Amino acid sequence: MKDLKDYENLNRKENLKLASKVVHGAEGIDPATGSISFPIYQTATFKHSGIEIRDPYNYSRCINPTREELEKTMAILEEGTRAFAVNSGMAAITLVFSLLKPGDHLIMSDDIYGGTFREVNEVLEVNGIEHDSIDLSDLDLLKKTIKKNTKMIFVETPTNPMMKVADIEKITKIGHDIGALVVVDNTFLTPYFQRPLTLGADIVVHSGTKYLAGHNDVLAGVVVVKDSKIGETLEIKMYIYGAGLGPMDSWLMLRGMKTLALRMDKHNENAMKVANWLRSQPKVEKVYYVGFEDHKDYEVTKKQTTGFGGMISFKVDSTKTVNQILLKLKLIMFAESLGGVESLITE
Repeated sequence: MKDLKDYENLNRKENLKLASKVVHGAEGIDPATGSISFPIYQTATFKHSGIEIRDPYNYSRCINPTREELEKTMAILEEGTRAFAVNSGMAAITLVFSLLKPGDHLIMSDDIYGGTFREVNEVLEVNGIEHDSIDLSDLDLLKKTIKKNTKMIFVETPTNPMMKVADIEKITKIGHDIGALVVVDNTFLTPYFQRPLTLGADIVVHSGTKYLAGHNDVLAGVVVVKDSKIGETLEIKMYIYGAGLGPMDSWLMLRGMKTLALRMDKHNENAMKVANWLRSQPKVEKVYYVGFEDHKDYEVTKKQTTGFGGMISFKVDSTKTVNQILLKLKLIMFAESLGGVESLITE
């Protein structure tokens, strides 16, 4: 995939709002046929035009038109230069962590997605990469944790599941002062509510399975970078790992993202109502929600986002109450994942 700047597409020329960008995509239509729905190029390989002719497409592990449309669209939405669509959120995180080398030091959020935690402890640590997990809302603690070999700061904000908030702009300045990359997992808020690259971060990762695709019917991950040089490195690694998202899943993501703005606004509206209702329940001891004005980092959230998202965590008075809730669910379902049109809950 070329750098996004090489395309000068409709979205950038017209300064469309993000709600329109998600509908129209990068090319938007198939340039070859005019198809309004970007086609699913369900092919493994492409015919070469000649020995000395460099064709734009060759082999779908490396590049596929449907995936390319998704990647270009995500680069537009996150305001980056390159994007990579891969086959899960964990594949996206793995691709980013591949930038680290033995002897490097990683700082990451202490309250973080379990899959990320497991990869750091069971893969990175085994391969000689040091790490510290800290509360990244504490900037003084961050400064104290930095080492000479710190090469990356990995931020979840809000965190999963305790809804901690980190100041992306301030963390980025601290990271860049020591030459470290700052990576933000933007799964919970999506570029509709938060754009880390515009706040200074170097890389954004997503579990595209969640809010981006939005329908609980596809596994996908996305990496978006600001620096095209980092993009060149990740491109080679993605080819080697064979992690590129398939054309059918790429198309499902493109289709799902068309309603991202509408869905995120409704998630935001509904979550506020549910969070306030939970606070009124006698068996609920604590509600974790970034939209509460008494959340300790509410002002940071207001500064760097345009919405609170749809994620809520809460603590109840006993295990018995947990079991009663999960066994008596009707509309909400007891299931893993998040971000789909169905409401889910897990313990």
